[in-house]
Amino acid sequence: MAAVGTWAFSVPPVDRLMCLLSAGHHATDAVEEALAEVENDPETGRHIVGRGGFPNSGGVLECDAAIMEGKAGRFGAVAALRGVGSPVRVARRVMDQSPHSLLVGEGAVAFAKEQGFTIEPNDNLLTTHSTKAYQEYLEKQQRISGHDTLGLIALDNMGNITVGVSTSGAPFKSPGRVGDSPLPGCGLYAEHMVGAAAATGDGDKIMCYCPSFHVVQLIKQGSSPRDACNTVLDDIIRRTAPDRCFEIGLIAMNMKGEVGAASSVEFPYAFWNQDKAAVELCTNPPHSNHSEGGEN
Repeated sequence: MAAVGTWAFSVPPVDRLMCLLSAGHHATDAVEEALAEVENDPETGRHIVGRGGFPNSGGVLECDAAIMEGKAGRFGAVAALRGVGSPVRVARRVMDQSPHSLLVGEGAVAFAKEQGFTIEPNDNLLTTHSTKAYQEYLEKQQRISGHDTLGLIALDNMGNITVGVSTSGAPFKSPGRVGDSPLPGCGLYAEHMVGAAAATGDGDKIMCYCPSFHVVQLIKQGSSPRDACNTVLDDIIRRTAPDRCFEIGLIAMNMKGEVGAASSVEFPYAFWNQDKAAVELCTNPPHSNHSEGGEN
């Protein structure tokens, strides 16, 4: 059993994964629950996730979320979803109940209603912090830096591996904008008996490289999670030039519960496996120093 999550604010959800996996829960159930708890907490909205996240340029919160199992064909996602504080729960229903894999905008809202979700007024999903930031954007064109996305990977005691991601997207984005997070192979990917990966950073750029798929394929070919992440980042930097690389962080896990990370910026991530008594917060240095890091 093992779990890993993006950024320092993933320590609580990875701790939640530790508890759920240790109690025998399926990896998918554990990922959904841990992600939803963060999404629905308005205090974590400042990390660009769920309730309390930053709205689009029209003042409306639109969220993206996805969940993917290693088992072939098991994927569900929503994008530009309005009115739901825990979009990953809707993504899970897409995977389990819809003939489709990705629903967006009005279609995602309609599906959520059909599945019994309450569609809340936009004001209910914003906080004092996100509303103030939006007003400053309107008055001063002052933007929020950073591209946080919560990505979680869980491996359970039955050998199931699942990855989930959630984000409210780039602050003050154009209405309808979708980044890499809910796109399979871009923001997340998983393959049974191989492993899983998730990405975070500048989603408009990340989606052009399908890094999560690439990482998992390298693991399939025998690379460690760390080497796979670094190889993919090396390739991206080679194609963009070192001085022009965008913000990106990658995490990955194989079926042994080994994890790795690579990033163009300093990138903290939380990690736990069954041999550890508690969740560890690790920090991956920017790419130029990645050779100094170690495998977990």
